[in-house]
Amino acid sequence: MADSRRTAARFDLGQLNHHILGRRETLSVPGPQWFLVLDGTAYLETAGGSTPLAVGDAAWVDARTAFAIASDEGAKLAIGDLRVVVATRPVPSPLLVRGFADRHAGVADLVRGCPLDGVCRATVFADGYGTLIGAAMTDSWQQDQGPVPEAGDPLVTRVLEAVVADPANKWSVESLAGLVHLSRSALSARFQKALGRSPVRMLREVRMGEARRLLSDPLLPVEAVAARCGYGSIAAFSRAFAADHGSSPQSWRSHALHDDPSTAKPAEPTGLQDGRRTAKPIPLSAAQTAPTVSAAATP
Repeated sequence: MADSRRTAARFDLGQLNHHILGRRETLSVPGPQWFLVLDGTAYLETAGGSTPLAVGDAAWVDARTAFAIASDEGAKLAIGDLRVVVATRPVPSPLLVRGFADRHAGVADLVRGCPLDGVCRATVFADGYGTLIGAAMTDSWQQDQGPVPEAGDPLVTRVLEAVVADPANKWSVESLAGLVHLSRSALSARFQKALGRSPVRMLREVRMGEARRLLSDPLLPVEAVAARCGYGSIAAFSRAFAADHGSSPQSWRSHALHDDPSTAKPAEPTGLQDGRRTAKPIPLSAAQTAPTVSAAATP
């Protein structure tokens, strides 16, 4: 039986910038995003209300959560496009960790001293940066929730391991369920309970993580990237990639390799508190514009 700890959680981080948020200013950028307050006080505003963030607090929101970051007196933030690639436990959104900088001093020092731009995408350092931050966030959140269950769902783990090992396979929900002799509905229910996501979403996250990694190689044709991620045509791959990133694979590659934020699409201002003006969004990678993806979409 599969060991639930064998497949490690993985996260992607394409860019991590430092941003000064002015007095009574609101910042709205597309998710997913991770924030660490370096100085001052900020507010994370979602449909659930406004949550104050003090120096050292960190928060993460996924692409499906509408949000803005605001400040009354000004704040300095570290902001990164942190994405889940492989989930091994439920990841809530928003995810808030109080005192992140104290609890993970080494990670916080790295974030303060080493902003990450698109030029670094293809390096081993960049590959590990996101997982370092994501693991620190999820581990702290799990500690705050109480005792960790002894083991995850072994059948979900077996399916997850199979997809991570071979994202190019022509997987379907039926074939994934067949790996562990379950029905579609039974597999979906176990995934939701174990990981907080559907098998389709898990499959897309793994494939899109592999796609971003492969697209960072300028010598690899997009056709080859599509095939290695399990898509039978460039058209199908481009539709799936654009649905998740808001841009075509070619456009994303151009931004990633040439670090040209001036051509990235800015988010529409969506300040959530009356009396605060909306700041001009900072130029982040086009990989951040990820609209909600229906579970019925092609993985």
